[in-house]
Amino acid sequence: MSLKPFIDMLEKLGKVEHVGNASLYYEAALKEAATNNTIYINPKEINRPIIANVLNSQEKVALALNCKIENIYTKFLSSVQQPKPPTTKKWTGYAKLKTLDELPIVTHFEKDLGPYITSSIIVANAPDESFSNMSVHRIRSLGVNRGVIRMVEGRHLHTIFNMKKNEDLKVAIIIGVHPAVELAAAYQAPWGTNELEIAQSLMDGKLSVVRTPQHGILVPEAEYIVEGRILKTEMEDDMMTEILGNYDHKRKQPIVLADAIWSKPNPLYWDVLPGGLEHKWLMGFPVESKLNKAVKDAVPNTTKVILTEGGSKWLHAVIQLRKRLEGEPKNAMMAAFSAHPSLKSVTVVDEDIDPNDPLQVEYALATRFQAGDDILIIRKAKGSSLDPSSDQERLITDKLGLDATKPLDKNSTDFERAKIPMVGS
Repeated sequence: MSLKPFIDMLEKLGKVEHVGNASLYYEAALKEAATNNTIYINPKEINRPIIANVLNSQEKVALALNCKIENIYTKFLSSVQQPKPPTTKKWTGYAKLKTLDELPIVTHFEKDLGPYITSSIIVANAPDESFSNMSVHRIRSLGVNRGVIRMVEGRHLHTIFNMKKNEDLKVAIIIGVHPAVELAAAYQAPWGTNELEIAQSLMDGKLSVVRTPQHGILVPEAEYIVEGRILKTEMEDDMMTEILGNYDHKRKQPIVLADAIWSKPNPLYWDVLPGGLEHKWLMGFPVESKLNKAVKDAVPNTTKVILTEGGSKWLHAVIQLRKRLEGEPKNAMMAAFSAHPSLKSVTVVDEDIDPNDPLQVEYALATRFQAGDDILIIRKAKGSSLDPSSDQERLITDKLGLDATKPLDKNSTDFERAKIPMVGS
C-alpha cells in the first residue's frame, strides 16, 4: 500500500494522462494547472518522473480511502477516532542519493524564490519520545543538501521544534506516499496524536512503516525519504504561493539540512501545485470531515457540509440541511464558524439544493433569501492568516452567514422546482 500501486490503479481506470517532457522551471507547473487529470511528467532536466493531480476530487479521495463517495467523511472520522498502530517492516530496498538536486523539484510561479518540494511530509518525535508527529510542510530547495522549511507558529511541528531548546530537531522528510497517508498528515489532530495510526486505520490495517537507518524515525514506506535536521541557528527569508493562489508575505523560516537521502527503485516524485485543486483538497478535505461532525452534532438534521472550490476549500462553506425549525440555519452557521476558525462565509441551503453546485446555491439565494432577515454578520472574529483582506496583525476578520433555506411560514409549493416526469419508451 504505497503510491505506485495507487497510480497503477488509476492507470487501469484510465485516469492517468502522460503529458510528455516538461522543464522543471514553470513548464511542469503549467501542465499541472492545465488539467484536473492525474498526470505523469518526464522532466527535461533529470530522468526521474513526476506525478501530479493525484488527489483532487471526491472520486479520488474515495479510491484512496477504499470506500464509496458518500462515505468518505464517515470513513475519515471513524479512522481519526479509532487509530491503529501500523506494522513495522525491515528497512530494505532503498538506494542512497548524494544531494537534493537529484530530485525533480519544480519551480512553480514567477515570484517564487526557488523550487519547492510541495507534497513533503515531516515526521518528528516529541522530545520525550512519547509520540511521533506527522504533518505536511513545503520546503524550498537551496541546492545540494539544504532547504527552507515552512512551519506555522503554534502547530505541532513548530511546538516540538521549540521544545528542543538549543538542539536541532531530527526529522524524516517523506515524498511519494499512499494518498491516505498524505490525508492523515494533513489532518490537524490533537496534541499527542500519532497520525501514522490514523493512516493505518484509513488504510484498513495495510500500512507498514520502516525505521530510518540514521535517525531511527518510524516512517511510512515512500518513494523518497530524507533524514535531516531542522537547524536552531539558521533562518532565511521565504515567500511561497499559498492555497488561495496568491503570494504569502516574506517570513523568516528555519533551514533544514539533509543528512541522508534515500529513494526506491525508479521512484515517482509527487508534486502538488500550490494553490491548485489538489492543494485545496489536501488541506480542505480533513477540515470538511471535521465540519461535518461538528455541524451535525449541533444540528442533527444536517445532511452535508462542503468547503467550496471558489473559497479555495478553506474560507467558504455550504451547509445542506432538512430544516425543521427556524433558527436551525443560524445554529449550523455558528457551529461551522466555531469548528473552523478560518471560515469566513457560510451559506445554508435546503436538501433539494446540491451544495457542490454553485449555480444551485446561487439559485437558492435568488429565490429563498431576504437580506433584511437572513444575514448573520459576526464582527472582528478570529480569521485566517491566508486571507489578505483580513487584519493580518491581529488575525481578525468579519464573518458572513447567509440563510438560503425556504421560510417555514410560507407555502412550500411556492418554492417547488418544476420537474419533467420520466415517461416510458
